[in-house]
Amino acid sequence: MSFYPIHIRGQRLATDVPGFSLPASAIAHLVLDAEQAGASNPSGVHAAIADTEAEQTVTTDLTSPPYARNITATAGGTAADIGAVAVTVYGADVAGNPLSETLPAFTADTAGTVAGQKTFATVNRVVIPAHDGTGATTAIGFGDVLALRSRLPYDTVLLSFHNHEREATEPTVATDPDELAANTIKLQTALDGQPVDVWYMVSDWDAPSGM
Repeated sequence: MSFYPIHIRGQRLATDVPGFSLPASAIAHLVLDAEQAGASNPSGVHAAIADTEAEQTVTTDLTSPPYARNITATAGGTAADIGAVAVTVYGADVAGNPLSETLPAFTADTAGTVAGQKTFATVNRVVIPAHDGTGATTAIGFGDVLALRSRLPYDTVLLSFHNHEREATEPTVATDPDELAANTIKLQTALDGQPVDVWYMVSDWDAPSGM
C-alpha cells in the first residue's frame, strides 16, 4: 500500500467559527534505520591527513556520512605543531543543494575536535589550511547532529525516539526558514546504530489566518 505525498501549501482547515479557517498543518515522521543512525565517527569522512606546511585541498578518498550529518574535524599528532586553523567543507545537503561550511578553528597547540552545525549528505571537497608544523594531522568525520527534511521557522518537533523508546529529555533542535541544512536535530542519546524516529509539524507558514 502506498500514499501520495500530502501537499499542504494553500490548504486550509475549517473551524467551528463560521466563515473562519486556518492554514493546514501536518505531522512529518522522519525514520532513520540502524545504518543511517550509526555512531559518530571522527575519521568517518577521511582518515587523519599529515600537514605539509601548505594548504591542502582533499577531493579523493572521501566517504559521505550514512545520513546527512554535521561534519567534524579532529586535530592530532604533535600538539606543538597544531595551528589555530579552520577547515572548510564542501558538498551537498539532504536535498542535493550545494553546501559549504567553515568549521570552528582549532585551538593552537591543542589536540581536539571541532564540529560544524550544518548537515551534509555528501562531502566532495575539504580544504585544510597549513598548521604550524608537519607533525600535526587533521581527520574529518561526522557527528550526531541529524538533518531534518523541512525548512522550519521555529521548533515544531513533537516526539523523538531512540531504539523505539521515547527520550525523556527533549532533543536539541535548530531551525532556519531559508537554509535546509540548518534545520537539524540532536537526540539526547548518543547515536549507536539503533533506529531513530522523529515526529514534527509542517505547515503552510506563509498563509494568513482567517478568511
